[in-house]
Amino acid sequence: MHSVRYRGRGWNGADARLAADATWAVEEVVRRYGDVPVCLAGHGMGGRAALRAAGHPAVNSVLALAPWLPEEDRAADPEPVRQLAGRQVLIVHGTNDARTDPELSYRLAERAKKAHRDICRFEVHSDGHALRQYQNEVQALAVDFVRGSLFTGTYARPVADALAAPPPLGLRMPLAAGFGRSLRA
Repeated sequence: MHSVRYRGRGWNGADARLAADATWAVEEVVRRYGDVPVCLAGHGMGGRAALRAAGHPAVNSVLALAPWLPEEDRAADPEPVRQLAGRQVLIVHGTNDARTDPELSYRLAERAKKAHRDICRFEVHSDGHALRQYQNEVQALAVDFVRGSLFTGTYARPVADALAAPPPLGLRMPLAAGFGRSLRA
């Protein structure tokens, strides 16, 4: 596991510097380790960077926690989703997130699901941006997803069901209290 240290702050408009940094990090993984699958994971603006940098051929999966996404204005281009095709994608968002709008991650997931089926989204009811209230469950969900997408190809039943479910079901999956307890046992 490697962490990206972003060169700057903020999205920086069309420059999308955070996504460029994430792409650089994937290139560095390929340079160091060769042809290995990569899962990009990020929280907030890092979640948006991970989603945007997913088009790199080494990326097989993306985990976006409470991703910061722009308002989808009819005059502006919507956030791209084409780069997510062929990747496993999990978005997790707290329903009480006051910093990043959970409805925007739902809309992005909905558009992406039309292009390919391997995307799901879990809602953490009554949790905020930091996803602290159900931290153990979120962590277990993230570990299950990353392990499944990088190594085993299998997921816990809720994740498998969410990936297989049509919208809106697989995009508004509630994260159950206690998720992962049986995985840790």
